This record gives sequence, structure tokens and C-alpha cells, in this order.
Amino acid sequence: MIIALVVLHVIISLFLCLVVLVQQGKGADLAGAFGGGGSQTAFGARGATTLLHKLTTAFFILFVLTSISLAILQAHPRGSIMNSTPAAPVSK
Repeated sequence: MIIALVVLHVIISLFLCLVVLVQQGKGADLAGAFGGGGSQTAFGARGATTLLHKLTTAFFILFVLTSISLAILQAHPRGSIMNSTPAAPVSK
């Protein structure tokens, strides 16, 4: 189960990187480089939520959930097969 979760975590992290890299930055034009956003709001103009923004949010939530799951599973490891075998008698 842990191996499948690690594989899923790696796939999610790759998709998250790709989705973030595909997005266009908020200050991508020349006016953004000098602080002029063309808007009177505190953090710039806010457009409609795009599909990339929704995908970024979804992949981020999945990334956090798989990270927490892996941390919990690694904190409580299952017993080894060697723990269940009886110890060999010691001969003198």
C-alpha cells in the first residue's frame, strides 16, 4: 500500500509542477515589472477562476493529503516478519 501511495504522490507532484509552470504570471507584462498593475485594488486585478487555477488547487490538495498519509504510515511501521519468530535457544 505504501508503494502505491508513493507512486501516486510522485505522479501528483509531477502534475502539480507542470500545471504551475504552464500558468501565466500575474505581472507578466511590462507594467507589472515596475509595480503598475493598472488597478486600484491592493493585490492587482482579479480575473475569473480558470481551469488551470482549479487544477492547481486540486493537485495541491491531493499533494497535501498524500503527504500526510505517507507521514502517518511511516510513523507507525508494521511489524517485521522477524519480530514474530521465536528466538533460538542459546546453547552453552
